[in-house]
Amino acid sequence: MLDKSSVCSVLFIEMNTQAIGKVIRARRDVLGIDQRTLSEISGVAVHTLSNIEAGNGNPTVKSLNRVLGALGMELRIEVQN
Repeated sequence: MLDKSSVCSVLFIEMNTQAIGKVIRARRDVLGIDQRTLSEISGVAVHTLSNIEAGNGNPTVKSLNRVLGALGMELRIEVQN
């Protein structure tokens, strides 16, 4: 289980949809908002949010940016040496 107090400082060593979904769900829980509210804020459909949180599908970078931005987070892509 993810430690909700440190959800904003999570470092993805390996990016996968399961990990992203867990972080988004934990952050949403910390903020006390439901999927419908996050959908309204981010402009991403509830169905898409549900799939992202469940680790299903293949969300676009645009969708992830919208969701993470609405949660006060950002998506970073770094090149490994």
